[in-house]
Amino acid sequence: MNILVADAVSPAAVDVLKAVPEFTVIVSNKNEYQNYLSEAHAILVRSAVKVTKEVLAAAPNLKVVGRAGVGVDNVDIEEATARGVVVMNTPGGNAIAVAEHTVALMLCLARSLHLASESTKSGQWEKKKFLGSEIGDKTLGIVGLGNIGMQVARRARPFGMTVLAYDPFVSSDLARDRGIEMVELDELFRRADYLTLHVALTDETRNLVNAESIAKMKDGVRIVNCARGELVDLDAVDAALASGKIAGVALDVFTKEPPGELPLFRHPNVIATPHIGGSTEEAQELVGIRIAEQVRDFLSDGVVMNAVNMPSVSAEQYARLSPYLKLAERLGKFTAQIASGRLVRVKLTYSGEFGETNSHLIRNAALAGVLNRFLEEKANLINAAQVAKERGFGVGEVRRGRTEFADSVSVLLETEQGEVCAEGAVFPDGTPRLLSVDGIYVESPLDGHMLFIKNADVPGVIGKFGTILGNHGVNIADFSLGRGPAPANGPTEAVAAVRVDSEIPKKALDELEAVQAVRFARTVNLT
Repeated sequence: MNILVADAVSPAAVDVLKAVPEFTVIVSNKNEYQNYLSEAHAILVRSAVKVTKEVLAAAPNLKVVGRAGVGVDNVDIEEATARGVVVMNTPGGNAIAVAEHTVALMLCLARSLHLASESTKSGQWEKKKFLGSEIGDKTLGIVGLGNIGMQVARRARPFGMTVLAYDPFVSSDLARDRGIEMVELDELFRRADYLTLHVALTDETRNLVNAESIAKMKDGVRIVNCARGELVDLDAVDAALASGKIAGVALDVFTKEPPGELPLFRHPNVIATPHIGGSTEEAQELVGIRIAEQVRDFLSDGVVMNAVNMPSVSAEQYARLSPYLKLAERLGKFTAQIASGRLVRVKLTYSGEFGETNSHLIRNAALAGVLNRFLEEKANLINAAQVAKERGFGVGEVRRGRTEFADSVSVLLETEQGEVCAEGAVFPDGTPRLLSVDGIYVESPLDGHMLFIKNADVPGVIGKFGTILGNHGVNIADFSLGRGPAPANGPTEAVAAVRVDSEIPKKALDELEAVQAVRFARTVNLT
């Protein structure tokens, strides 16, 4: 088999592949690798090489793409899946490197080391000017307690820092065992002297640090971002630096890279590095060796590790299961976006024959839908159960006989604030549809942008919903209603699943929640 190393990986990684007699290893670079695609059975890349639709089309024998690192934005996952090509990455391989970079930036902010170095090298000796502060008695707030966030916490505690964290998908008990206090996001903003971000980019986390959240923070807060540039509203940070609200900012990532000249760069208390958080000799060697071993094991023995696009089933089985995997994932996404509070347990119920075999894949699809609302390193069909276990919440499965719909799935989320349960089925045309929420029948397609509302069943409410959405330019594509059983006293509880043609502005959501009969309203993104 021909293994094409198309990007710069460590010599030790190449040696792993060369040790297999059946492998012919071709070491190339980003300018010449196209010459070898037609014969390649595997391609190893980092971030410089883009594995596009055209690249995949030029490699008819390709079986696997190995990405030395976490991000797979440079690989066309959909096209690879369509061609039956497994895409693997190496999650967690650079966690220590990014964590150490984060702590280093915190220390630089505390002691103004970047300014002291420039001053001294220019011939100055300004000892009194660079009076720093100690981090040992300070509070660190970590948003996102995955591999990297946990490593940051592990390094901060020996300094004597109090460590707070916000992550809806990590149990309080697990965090407490590691000396971390789990809090809600607003409390973290209020208490943190240092704030560091380690979450994925989602609709909820985009511009997480903005004018509104900064206003909740301590005066003199210091902020570090080594995750995604889009998590921070740089204009809001610029204004807060100018006012003195923020004492310092360290950025390793930017929305556009390279960022060019940014207005906030004029502030001396801003540190900027060129996305080097994961760039250490050790990390690059580790991810290179790991991906080489994964590709070797897959080609030699059929072992699939850290695949982002392929389940461990035959192509025929996957084709039959695919609609139910989509259903389960979207139910997971749906419930995760309408639930409130820290996650404690996920329970899945399968009705019909399809849940009797390969239910672990359906389970993992649902878990991935739940988890990926927050995770930076995405859960998938391969690793979702393990990710759930690592984050300390329970997973249960129940199988029952046929119901009104021959094959259906329900996803129940138990949180510290209660339970929410959504049931769905695959319709004859192959589309996933919502059937009920918390036992109330409400049928709706599970796709696109949605609005979910619980309200008292009183006259005039539906009209108010339509008026508010219309006033904000939101077009309704589908409006489904359901009512619960009539209580002994008081109004019946009603639910509405509303599909719309565009995102719903926050102001519109606030107005909906202000309607007297509304108990809560949630936007749901299933795109």
